[in-house]
Amino acid sequence: MQGLIKDLNGLLSPAQVLSQPEEMLAYANDATHYFKSRIPDAVVLPHTTDEVSKVMQYAFTKEIPVTPRGAGSGLAGGCTPVNGGIVMDLKRLNHIQEVDRNNMTARVEAGVVLKRFQDQLEPLKLFYPPDPQSASVCTIGGNVATRAGGPRGVKYGTTGNYVTGLEVVLPDGSIINPGGKFVKQSVGYDITRLMTGSEGTLGVITGVNLRLLPLPEANRTIVVVCETLEQAAEIVAEIIARGAIPGMIEFLIKLAITVMNNFFSPPLPTDGEGYLFMYFDGTESQVEYEAKVVTGICHDMKAKEVRRIDDPKAAQAYWTARANVYPLIQTIFQRATTEDITVPRNKLPDLVRTVQTIAAEEGVMIGLAGHAGDGNMHPSVLFSQVTPEILAKAEVAIDRLTRAGLELGGTISGEHGIGIHKAKYLAWELGDIQIELMKRIKQAFDPKNIMNPGKIWMEGGGDHA
Repeated sequence: MQGLIKDLNGLLSPAQVLSQPEEMLAYANDATHYFKSRIPDAVVLPHTTDEVSKVMQYAFTKEIPVTPRGAGSGLAGGCTPVNGGIVMDLKRLNHIQEVDRNNMTARVEAGVVLKRFQDQLEPLKLFYPPDPQSASVCTIGGNVATRAGGPRGVKYGTTGNYVTGLEVVLPDGSIINPGGKFVKQSVGYDITRLMTGSEGTLGVITGVNLRLLPLPEANRTIVVVCETLEQAAEIVAEIIARGAIPGMIEFLIKLAITVMNNFFSPPLPTDGEGYLFMYFDGTESQVEYEAKVVTGICHDMKAKEVRRIDDPKAAQAYWTARANVYPLIQTIFQRATTEDITVPRNKLPDLVRTVQTIAAEEGVMIGLAGHAGDGNMHPSVLFSQVTPEILAKAEVAIDRLTRAGLELGGTISGEHGIGIHKAKYLAWELGDIQIELMKRIKQAFDPKNIMNPGKIWMEGGGDHA
């Protein structure tokens, strides 16, 4: 281990190499803390792509595992170093290198924090739509590596829809630049798309070219209180069926509203079971028309209350509270294991009913929230205490939830990625042939298997604690 630290100090400055036990503990997990992992042997803090390349050349020669890491805000164990080795913290690659207003594109380094990037675009009347709930801390490189989503996915799509090019350091230290700042390309295999969502298993993303949109001129927020969870899901399905496309449709349950009520005034009534937060953006006339149509749908379907929030500051309070639901819930429960199931939008009522059935039959508490507009729901198993008996029940419940999502024509992950958390379910969705093909692709990129090993498909380690 001392030899490793000495070698890394020779490649970077000593201030860019961490090795103290308390420092290593901070890098042993992402936002999940319930996977078995190995403490990394060292953490490096490169400032440039060339420094990333030097470390990768060294790791390749010595066959040392490397785990790329952004903000560590992931929910699938993706940047957990299950085989030890080097964790590569990319947050110092944090420059917004170019915003090309005429071309509606930008180029950023991988460590740029998403919210900071979005805030710098707004005065230029530009808009980068992807908005994971961790936007205030997550990095764009991490978003690209996991193909992250967020509430705006219903109207605007996810991170993968905005990546036009990358800078990538391969396992042997080679640097490639697939794609570019253009929005169309038909040249061979699409390596840009292949790297997007690769979760650090093929190379280290150090730079990203992004497509931008004009900033919408107007917006409105509407909050809907529903008698039941099924009614809330049915309203979402009806809105989509009638061709209305809000910028966001968020689904929440009474428990979430109870903790969120501290963020806004007047508080929402807690006599409903299901709640919808909806956001409309576009031109002033477009926003008014869509809000009127959706309000009419909600009234037609007998929602308990439809609340229009016209004051921008008040509306922002609702969305800030929504973004903080997960950490708020964690202050109440000892653990929250969050799933990431996406189904066709017309199947949302079926999924909601299934979640309730599984919770009752397995004797576990399952919270429910999600980006209902694109069918991406987050059932969360909530633990008042963690015991072997409760863990066993939770595992059965999660297995059943995952199977149910697939049976409804869905997928095991809409935005969090596979990491460790979903690896056991990969074959349920893809089958052995596709997994074998993915392994062959990894072998071509990473012949020594040093890039984030033990992720996506399991190769030992990383079980639930």
